[in-house]
Parts: sequence; structure tokens; C-alpha cells
Amino acid sequence: TAGTGSEATPFAIITDERTGLKYPIADYELLPKIAIVDPDLMMNIPKGLTRASGVDVLVHALEALASIMASDYTDALATKSLELLFKYLPRAYKYGANDEEAREKVAYASSLAGIAFANAFLGLVHSMGHKLGAYHHLPHGVCVSLMLDEVRKFNAAEVPSKMGTFPQYKYPHTLRRYAEIAEFLGITGKDDQTKFDKLIAKIDELKTTIELPRTIQEAGIDEKAFLSTLDERSVAAFNDQCTGTNPRYPLIEEIKELYLKAFYGEKRYNKKYAKSGK
Repeated sequence: TAGTGSEATPFAIITDERTGLKYPIADYELLPKIAIVDPDLMMNIPKGLTRASGVDVLVHALEALASIMASDYTDALATKSLELLFKYLPRAYKYGANDEEAREKVAYASSLAGIAFANAFLGLVHSMGHKLGAYHHLPHGVCVSLMLDEVRKFNAAEVPSKMGTFPQYKYPHTLRRYAEIAEFLGITGKDDQTKFDKLIAKIDELKTTIELPRTIQEAGIDEKAFLSTLDERSVAAFNDQCTGTNPRYPLIEEIKELYLKAFYGEKRYNKKYAKSGK
């Protein structure tokens, strides 16, 4: 598929068959000496797989850019991946094998983002997406798509309760990083917050174009089942390997809140929880 970028990364995911939990493992012994990216192998993958794997590329690029381990080298790869993805993923989704150029460019976007996050690593979107998929059996790309908006808003806070631990990230500037992504994509605005809001809107437009669900509930997950695993799932997400390079270090209670917002949508969440003080 054109999604994981795993042909160019030192990462793999293993699943505990007894519990269903997924764990990322990292070792540069897993990194291949050469990768052949052949779009012909992807021409006839179904639309559902095209959108789920394609949006995973999007999240790889965005998390690599915001990571506390980002560098000029990873930024260059991730931004090029985003450029290709916004242009060609809607075409690959709509036309499939009838648009060979789009299939080719999305495959390249996947590998570029893979190389980027192989060096910059990922963040909380993937930590929470790993556990959402493990507990509720949604496709991985759909899971990270569902977590993306709320985690980006969380990361963009100017005064987070806790920062990441790596010295490369000296002060909170994730909002500026997201604004830089917006600027690269041609988005303008009076300030960084405006650019960030427009970036969210642009990505949501892409998700709508490729027919992804907007909330976890919309994706078909039962409310009672979701709430019954919330505490355990939040602890598991906190302990996920990807959390350590997220630009804002989360508290477990904050992870729970993000899951709830992603389940209901922010407006329904505010009506159900925020006003009640729970």
C-alpha cells in the first residue's frame, strides 16, 4: 500500500494476539539497505484501503514536522510528501488504476514521509491511534485520522502543562510549526492561529473528499464499549513509544479528554462534559 512508509523505516508493529494490543518496535537492524517503490503493485487496491493508507501518510508527515526530533532534513522530506499528497491523493482515491500518475505520486509521498519519521519519529496521534485500533478494530489510518484534529489543537497550546523532555525543543512553538506548514501549502492569515485554523479546515476538506468519518462514533464504535475501555486505553496510549517525541507531553487525564472529544466531536463533547464540570 501507499501508506506506512515501512519500506524505508526502522519500525514495525507487533500485535499481542491474546490481548489485541499493538506495540511499535524500533531497531535500525530493521532498516533495509534498498527499497524498491513500485506503484504498479498498488494500482488496484480498493478505495477503502487507498483512503486509510493515504491519510496515514498525511499524519506521518505532520507528526514528523511537529516532533521534537524534527530537523531541516526531515522537514524537507515531510513537506514534499504533503505537497504530493494534497495534489494526488484525491485523484488516486477517485480514479484508482485509471490515474497512474496519482498512484505513483502517492506512493512516493508515502516513502518520503516514511524516511522523515524514521528520523524525526512520530507523536501522540499515533500513540492514541495504535490503541484505538487495538481496542476497537478500526483500520490504522482511520484511527490516526480520527485523532488528528484534537491532538493538533492540544499540541498548539502556547502554555502546555508539560513539555517534552528533549533539549532540541527549548520552548513551546508548535503553533508556529503548524503555521509554517500552512504557509508551505499556500495558506495565508493575519496570525499563526488563523493559519492553523485554516490548515485544520484544509485537512478536514481532504478527509471529506476521501470520505473518512469525522468522529469515532461516526466510524461505528458503540458508545458503551468505547467508554468501558477509556481508562485502560488512555494509560496504554500514554505508555506508547510514540508519545515521547510529541511536542507537548500529555497527562493521562488529557489523553482521556482527547479521546472523548474525538469520539463525540468537540461540540457534542462540550455539551455533554464541559458544561457539567465532569
